[in-house]
Amino acid sequence: MTEVNYEIVEHNGGFAYRVGDVFSETFATHQDARDAAQKAAQRQQLSGEDEMIQYQDSEGNWHEEIASGEERPEAEVTDELPETLEARDKNGEIIDERSVPDLDRAPIHLSTKS
Repeated sequence: MTEVNYEIVEHNGGFAYRVGDVFSETFATHQDARDAAQKAAQRQQLSGEDEMIQYQDSEGNWHEEIASGEERPEAEVTDELPETLEARDKNGEIIDERSVPDLDRAPIHLSTKS
C-alpha cells in the first residue's frame, strides 16, 4: 500500500505541511498547520469512484489505467518541530492567522516561547 507523509515544517516565516517536495499554503501558527495537515491526511484516505488515470514513468513513457476508488494510500502526519515554536511579527509580538492578511508576503519571524 502507498504511504503519504504530511510533514509539519517552517515555511515562508510561518508553518506549512510538506508532502515530498510540495508545500501547502503558509499558516501563521504551528497548530493551524498541524490541523490542516491532519484534515488533508483524513481526506486522502476517503474512498471514491474508480477513475481512468494517466501518468508518466521515470523513463518518460505514458501509461493509462483504471485506479480503484477503494485503493487509498495510508496517510500520516509527522511533526518534529518544538511545541514552543510560534510566529512573531517584526516587533516580536505573537501573531495568529487572523492578524496576517497575506502569509506568503508577511514579514514574520519564528522564535521560541520564553
